[in-house]
Amino acid sequence: MHAIKKVMGDKSTYKYLTKIDYPADLRKLKVEDLPDVCEELRRDIIEELSVNPGHLASSLGVVELTVALHYVFDTPYDRIVWDVGHQAYGHKILTGRRDSFFTNRKLHGIKPFPHPCESEYDSFCCGHASNSISAALGMAVAAKLNQENRHVVAVIGDGAMSGGLAFEGLNNTSSTPNDMLIVLNDNDMSIDSSVGGMRKYLLQLTTNSTYNDIRYKISRKLFDVGILNEKRRKGLIRFHNSLKSVLTRQKNIFEGMDIRYFGPTDGHDVVELVRILQAIKEMKGPKLLHIHTKKGKGYAPAEENATIWHAPGKFDYESGERLVNVADKPQPPKFQDVFGKTLLELAQQNPKIVGVTPAMPTGCSMNIMMKALPDRVFDVGIAEGHAVTFSGGMAKDGLMPFCNIYSSFMQRAYDNIIHDVATMNLNMVLCLDRAGIVGEDGPTHHGAFDLAFLRPIPNLTIASPLDETELRKLMYTAQLPNKGPFVIRYPRGCGSVADWRCDFEELPIGKGRKLKDGTDTAVLSLGPIGTEAAKGIMLAEMQGAGNIAHYDMRFLKPIDTQILDEVGKNFNRVITVEDGTVNGGLGSAVLEYFADHGYKPEVVRTGIPDEFVEHGTVSQLREICHMDAASIAKIIMKAH
Repeated sequence: MHAIKKVMGDKSTYKYLTKIDYPADLRKLKVEDLPDVCEELRRDIIEELSVNPGHLASSLGVVELTVALHYVFDTPYDRIVWDVGHQAYGHKILTGRRDSFFTNRKLHGIKPFPHPCESEYDSFCCGHASNSISAALGMAVAAKLNQENRHVVAVIGDGAMSGGLAFEGLNNTSSTPNDMLIVLNDNDMSIDSSVGGMRKYLLQLTTNSTYNDIRYKISRKLFDVGILNEKRRKGLIRFHNSLKSVLTRQKNIFEGMDIRYFGPTDGHDVVELVRILQAIKEMKGPKLLHIHTKKGKGYAPAEENATIWHAPGKFDYESGERLVNVADKPQPPKFQDVFGKTLLELAQQNPKIVGVTPAMPTGCSMNIMMKALPDRVFDVGIAEGHAVTFSGGMAKDGLMPFCNIYSSFMQRAYDNIIHDVATMNLNMVLCLDRAGIVGEDGPTHHGAFDLAFLRPIPNLTIASPLDETELRKLMYTAQLPNKGPFVIRYPRGCGSVADWRCDFEELPIGKGRKLKDGTDTAVLSLGPIGTEAAKGIMLAEMQGAGNIAHYDMRFLKPIDTQILDEVGKNFNRVITVEDGTVNGGLGSAVLEYFADHGYKPEVVRTGIPDEFVEHGTVSQLREICHMDAASIAKIIMKAH
């Protein structure tokens, strides 16, 4: 195991935090001490992330909620299910990982998102959004069936409520017997705008222990004498919520469901949060507490620009200045920026082009087109399935959508691709950003599986550019008439060509290219990982591996059968290189073709192995997966 050096300074100035190893220590404190705990926790997160980059603003926004939850509930016996794990840094620090938090997101360090294999306090995996309500409902039902007096809390927010799975979970929560608590962390959605006196009065009333004790006893009596049954109880809850709506002149999505609603309240008042949580903790039936928070709370730069400070990289703690490395010479741009600028160029030429993104306009650089042509770009929120079907609807009626979704998130829209796009052979472009190994965000974010799960789908064209100029040409080709559903996948980060602007050119569908002649071994690569393959070939030839041929396949589907025929006939040794799982991707396609056509070269497949790859830098993880230049050279030498 690699040693990880701690770079943070002395934290002995903390009055409380250094004495809190686990939530049991937190619960020994007086409630009036908790605001100071929150300040220390917030400071610790800011200081740590200034030198060890991660998700800052979201975690700062839930500091008070995190402290209150662990103070009121008996974790880890009671379950806290986080949604969107980048909210959970404070949770990690309070649950036995304070001294190791400096390894967060580093190779062999603690995981970037909560995971049960790391800590018993991490009740469920939460790398992708909107799953907390469904998972927590399952745990709440399990507690009932197992006759356990366990409290279960789902914490959802930071945009996750826009995901379809959240609404599916809510719908089932309203009809399944459970005592779950849902905490809606509302930091941007403005679900509820009322902040008047009646709202505050009702919140005080409905969370008052005497009121709820009387309410519960009356309901038990009515049940016992047969006046009240389960159906009537649900009707009363709906009436209760409707009455509150009339009195407060406010409506929310939960009114028509059989879920008791409390709030909204200030999510940064830790003492009040503790009071409310203690008051509603033992209430029977599903409950929802709506809190308002400020993303980036407590750190002025993050409060002022939460988007940039969502994951700001390194920064100066005192000044708030982000530390950006400045290169001595022009550097290749990020693939996402080439996509964003090229999309605007194409959209200015083709009025049918529209852009669709599920809550990632900045992350995928569609904000460039959004700023210039705001009426033709649609941010649909965290709703990948909807993004694909919505795009399909526009394509059906003649528009040309470019739907950009991160590869790992496209997994959530698989049926939509098949049913709502491919079966109708619609003309649209699915751009898969962050394809392949992504680095520090780890296994829930690596774009490992798209090649394998998309390849079997009829009507799809699947392509991956070697560099930035190829990306431009593929984007131009994809938006031409009658190309059908066209998938373009590319990785996170920079490419290899600094002078990337080139004339648009239509590329022949299903045709790759020979980058280098050779006679001894053939290397077939797909996408930008081909640059690593080229370096590996150079290293291997310097070590006496003979003359190596290199083919950029460019398309996975339809695959270039002329290249495969040429390679199958002329080479005894073939190496495939792909930045995706080796099961089902390029290597599998090559083996299938060779088997179907009687070619029998020795084939070695290189790519992401059949396991979940941990977090670390891209270069570290490529080395682990044997996808870096040195590893490819060794594979070539071994084949030789």
